[in-house]
Order: sequence, then structure tokens, then C-alpha cells
Amino acid sequence: MTLADRWLLPEGVDEALPEQAAKIEHLRRTLLNLHESWGYHLVIPPLLEYLDSLLTGAGSDLEIETFKVIDQLSGRLLGIRADFTSQVARIDAHCLKDDGVQRLSYCGSVLRTMPAGLDGTRSPIQLGAEIYGHGGVESDVEVLSLMLQTLSTAGLSNLVLDLGHVDVVSGVLAACDLNADQESKLIELYKAKDLPELDRYVESLDGLSADQQQWLVGLPRLCGGKEVLKRAMDLLGNVNESIREAIVLLQKVSDSICQRFPNVGLHFDLSDLVSYSYHTGVVFAAYVPGHGNAIARGGRYNNIGQVFGRSRPATGFSTDVKALVALTDVVVNKPKTVLSPICSSDALWQKANSLRSEGYRVIEVLDDVYAGDADFKLEFVDETWQLMPIQS
Repeated sequence: MTLADRWLLPEGVDEALPEQAAKIEHLRRTLLNLHESWGYHLVIPPLLEYLDSLLTGAGSDLEIETFKVIDQLSGRLLGIRADFTSQVARIDAHCLKDDGVQRLSYCGSVLRTMPAGLDGTRSPIQLGAEIYGHGGVESDVEVLSLMLQTLSTAGLSNLVLDLGHVDVVSGVLAACDLNADQESKLIELYKAKDLPELDRYVESLDGLSADQQQWLVGLPRLCGGKEVLKRAMDLLGNVNESIREAIVLLQKVSDSICQRFPNVGLHFDLSDLVSYSYHTGVVFAAYVPGHGNAIARGGRYNNIGQVFGRSRPATGFSTDVKALVALTDVVVNKPKTVLSPICSSDALWQKANSLRSEGYRVIEVLDDVYAGDADFKLEFVDETWQLMPIQS
């Protein structure tokens, strides 16, 4: 790297300059306050952990996204977090140990080896919320509602909610008695939404009945509006009980969301496999028109705490604060700016700090020149420091 290039950042890694940083911080505080008003307690996990703890239960997809480094103290391999969920599961299982329902929220930087999507970043500021200790549809609806309220509070409208359930895919694959290679190939085709290739591959498989072939090729075509659930029940409702229960659960969840958020569009994709492999139930993502990537994503992951010695039902979501700022017009109310001489006297020092405590932004002019905008200046009038308006 030449001297002229030393200011460059790695590809996919960005920074926030003052105006954007103010918007990010304002939105972060606003959204965490929203989560607190719903009863969620803030936790701040460490930026890096031992790799075997950080990736425990998360699956190979998250491992690929995680930067690894060697700990110079222990010689062990460390991971820089690419996602908060495993860390929050560890906190619930090992640190808090509360047998009741636990609501936790978080916000902080994560680092990923690859960006999410063509316009994604490798250094998002991930904000999310999770519920531990409740496995019913009510907690699924609560987390979904909080996610939509979070996005609405951030200033987003015309939201589209995409819903799915991992038991539909796993139930179909299990019912077809496939080997590991065949399942892997089908999952790859489902993720790619390559329907012509899927049709050819299913036709090439030996030993499948006509019904099984129909299930496999029909699954990724179960996407669209609420009519998809009826089509899914007609096609897959008799495959096994787990699929039927998943479809019924999606109906309950969607009914509740429609009642609470009538202006949110609903879309169903019953072959969705984009989420991390630790999900075990309902999965969901939120989109806005004109933006290809999901702006928030989540789902149920009931088994993730088992590896920490405490398996509890869990569900949650996450979003990227920097992405939300880029998509919305975050308004930050700037405090009034006061210019002050250098505080060389105790009286001036006390006056400046008193104004700061009242919400003013007080700047000591160090070189008799201030190039920025200001509203007031401090002048010594009648033996006291007084706030004087600056004439425009």
C-alpha cells in the first residue's frame, strides 16, 4: 500500500462521519428506548469470544462469516462476532439463569467476512430483541410485532413481511427418504429458486412416488399471498403432522399481524432457507420496495441454548441500524450552539457547564475563530457572563 492509499478502508467496511453518526446514534437510542418500553432488558456481549463458544449451535453458515484470530494470551482461537444470537443465548443460559420468560435486547457492531447482498456492508450495527422461555405462538407474534414497530419507529413504511416455517421444508425432505447428498442438492436448488433445474433433478431421482415428486417440485412454488396457506394445506397437509402444524401456526401468526398492522403487506415463502441453520420454527423477514435485501430478519430457534447446558424455547429478530438510517430521513434535533471565550475564570467555567446541563452545546473558541454555525455567544456584561444572540 502506498502512502497515498493509506486512508482507504477494506472493501465492505465503512465509517460514519459526524452528520451520519449523529443520525445513527439518535436512532440507536430511540429504538433501544422502544424495546425497553416493551419490557426488554439491554445486554452488551463482548466483541470477541473463544470461537468454540461463539459458534456453538450456530451452524456452518455463520462460521463462514466469522473472522478468526489467535488469542496472544491463551493461544486459543477467537472469533469476532458476526451475529449476536449465540452470545445472547449463552447469557440467558449461563449468566441469568431465570426460569421465567426473559426478554433481552442488544445493539452493537458485528463484523462479517462477506457482505450481505450486493449493496451490503461487512460491518453492520446490529440491533435486535429476543424472548427466551416461551414456545407458543404468542411470543412469535410479540417478536414480529416489535420488529414491525421498530421499523415503523425508524420511519419506514410500505413494509412487506415474508413468512415461512422450517418444518415445512424439513418435513417434506424427511417424507421423501432422501440421502444426505440428495437433500443437500435440493436445499441448494431451493435457495437458488432454480425451478427448471429443480424439476429436472427431481425427475432424475430414483425411487420417488408421484406424490413425493409433486411435494418436492411444488414446495418452492408455494410463495405469494395468504392463499398460499390453503394451497400448502391441499398439497402438503397430509404429508406429516409437523407440516400441518406449521401451516396452522403460520395462519395464526398472519391473522394476528394483519389485525395489528393492517397496512403491512404479507408474503409467504414456504421454501425459505436464507436464515441461519439454527432456526427451528417460524422464520420471517421484512422488506421495503426498491431495496433488494431484507431490512430485518428473524425467527424461532428453540435449541440454541442446549449446548450451554440450558435448552429453552427462543425467538427473536435483528436489523442493521446503519441500513435503517440509509433508508429513512432520520431527523436529529441539534442543540443550540453557544460560543464561549476560553474558560480562564471560575465564573465563566461555571456558566458554561450550567448551559451544558440545560442542553446547550457550548464551544470554547480556542483561536478566536470559529467557522461553524452558532446561535449565541457568552459576553461579560454588567459583571456577569450573559447569553447573547448572534445576529445573522
